Amino acid sequence: MAAPVNILHLHSSFDLGGKEARAVRLMNAFGDRAKHTIVSGVPDALSARDSIAKGVRYEIAQNPPPLTGKPSVARYEAIAQYMRRFDLVLSYNWGAIDGAMARRAFAKGSPPLVHHEDGFNADEAGGLKIERNIYRRLALGAAHALAVPSEVLEGIALKTWKQPRERVHRIVNGIGTAYYAQKPEPKAIPGYTPNAKEVVIGALAGLREVKDLTALVRAVGGVSGRIRLVIVGEGPERANIIQAAAAMGMADKLVLPGFLDRPYRYIGHFDMLAVSSRSEQFPISVVEAMAAGLPIASYPVGDITRMVAPENLPFVTEIANEVRLRDALQALVADPALRASVGAANQAKARAEFDEEVMIARYRALYEDALNRPGALT
Repeated sequence: MAAPVNILHLHSSFDLGGKEARAVRLMNAFGDRAKHTIVSGVPDALSARDSIAKGVRYEIAQNPPPLTGKPSVARYEAIAQYMRRFDLVLSYNWGAIDGAMARRAFAKGSPPLVHHEDGFNADEAGGLKIERNIYRRLALGAAHALAVPSEVLEGIALKTWKQPRERVHRIVNGIGTAYYAQKPEPKAIPGYTPNAKEVVIGALAGLREVKDLTALVRAVGGVSGRIRLVIVGEGPERANIIQAAAAMGMADKLVLPGFLDRPYRYIGHFDMLAVSSRSEQFPISVVEAMAAGLPIASYPVGDITRMVAPENLPFVTEIANEVRLRDALQALVADPALRASVGAANQAKARAEFDEEVMIARYRALYEDALNRPGALT
């Protein structure tokens, strides 16, 4: 058996979110064909490692060169020297773009690098920064390939970052859709007790400003009926979300259980998924909800209008319009049959188009092409 591929992962953060969950699923899929070293730009943000399967060989890098800071030849050289220990480098998002820049500055002896862009934080949610666009154009020229999950990001990569068509690979995020057909675990959400008389509006999101969950609270606060809002996630906006719920007089309707892994265990407790984010690309939470047979009420961010079934499109509203989001939620809350029919259409589309086996096969082929070693990860 050939030696395992030695892969370096450069993450802006390794707390479990959409990109981290995908990276871990790929690590698990590659099994003993690879070993992994993980660098997190935020050293203590490492919760995604809890989802790495037993038997997968990995380590968290100790004292790696910093991924962020002022442009510096010395820092780029240190990153490039560190990367030379590996067969393949995988970098993720703006917080790790300096891996690509280091390879551009010190290409000799550097392994192939595949960069992944999955979306933007609050500082670019309202528009991309010109200086970052220029920096990305320069840095990505040294990458073997750029992987993106959405049509929106694909267009940005081609038109704004000026990347050649042959180096841009759009690979949609996939999940194990079969897991989401099972019944939810009764006690999977701490602090929540199932009640058949309530309609549960759910959200899966990091509690960050860009997710605009206070807007979701205000929208839900205007919905009539017996409802409960469950927001699964953790982050710095927690106190603001609680304050918004109190201001709307719905503190007793809000459940904030924190981060919970394996959404298939609990997403079936929701009657619908709500998305209030101001910036998304191809949100995995939407795929998870679709696979569970749920309707989606959402702003039209990223590829969501392309992701959901046609029957769900009336509930994808105007961007950052809380009133329209409230109206979409209200229509779904008021009509169980509508929820069921829209959810069934979403589930059929998720199973047909967003299963993880297709995603894994495409990433495996991309990485093997970068290595010029067909079958290395098979």
